[in-house]
Amino acid sequence: MIKVGIVGGTGYTGVELLRLLAQHPQVSVAAITSRSEAGVKVSDMYPNLRGHYDTLAFSEPDADQLGSLDAVFFATPHGVAHALAGELLNKGTRVIDLSADFRLRDADEWAAWYAQPHGAPALLEEAVYGLPELHRERIKTARLVAVPGCYPTAVQLGYLPLLEAGLVDAGRLIADCKSGVTGAGRGAKVGSLLAEASESMKAYGASGHRHLPEIRQGLSDMHSAPVGLTFVPHLTPMIRGIHATLYATLSKAPDDLQALFERRFANEPCVDVMPAGSHPETRSVKGINTCRLAVHRPENGDTVVVLSVIDNLVKGASGQAIQNLNLMFGFDETAGLSAPAVMP
Repeated sequence: MIKVGIVGGTGYTGVELLRLLAQHPQVSVAAITSRSEAGVKVSDMYPNLRGHYDTLAFSEPDADQLGSLDAVFFATPHGVAHALAGELLNKGTRVIDLSADFRLRDADEWAAWYAQPHGAPALLEEAVYGLPELHRERIKTARLVAVPGCYPTAVQLGYLPLLEAGLVDAGRLIADCKSGVTGAGRGAKVGSLLAEASESMKAYGASGHRHLPEIRQGLSDMHSAPVGLTFVPHLTPMIRGIHATLYATLSKAPDDLQALFERRFANEPCVDVMPAGSHPETRSVKGINTCRLAVHRPENGDTVVVLSVIDNLVKGASGQAIQNLNLMFGFDETAGLSAPAVMP
């Protein structure tokens, strides 16, 4: 049994960590922090957790307490982990960061997209990008893991087999993505109000979204060269889920695309390649750490369409963070993550 802490536990990713870790056989949550809610019991703020965390209360972040734990999750706004991650690493605590603080390898690029200087550039070289389907072996020995964003997870997994096989024009990739409103976080925002988001859908960030450089960095690694990507996210009137429709143009005659995807993900416990002709739904992954994929080639032409769905709070955040934790500590990769999806 290992002891873990959660820094910033009042948001959606924090409560999702608690929900999933409640059923983990080898993890105990020893600390959860919130400056604004210090002293409040977790079960009082989140009644769904009654019976699981009845004695656990939010506390002020304390480096000595957190540094005594085996691992600490950061479920915090961007820029927060910069200040504390290095101190915890020096105490021997392993860090799993759900924010974007360590996802980009270039500190200047990070600063340009997040409008603030990077607070811990010396840690960027050590940070391992936590997409297990690409970096499993490095994650196992990592001290610091940067959990991928939700859109980047859905997009990268969808394009992975095509780019690795060199089958498509990597300069002309298009990712048309939709997200539920929980992707905007738990903070009060006008655009997330029921009367604003319900019965409507809109694009945002079409001229440049913060997830774009992260996706581009990952796809370029798969291709071993820079890629050209058009990424347009949309807000949809649902609570959770991401649906990514990915387009690519074939650059050479393909083998069986269905077989290609099935082979690439045959041993990936958190990726499900659907049968040929499928159209995966976001509700089929609600509450679980699974990416469901389907690949299409309309009219046997030169366009490939990949459909990729995840739960933005699970495979797109907290579930993937726990998948990384499992790899880092030698547990079964799906420990705490094996429950089926919630339907309807």
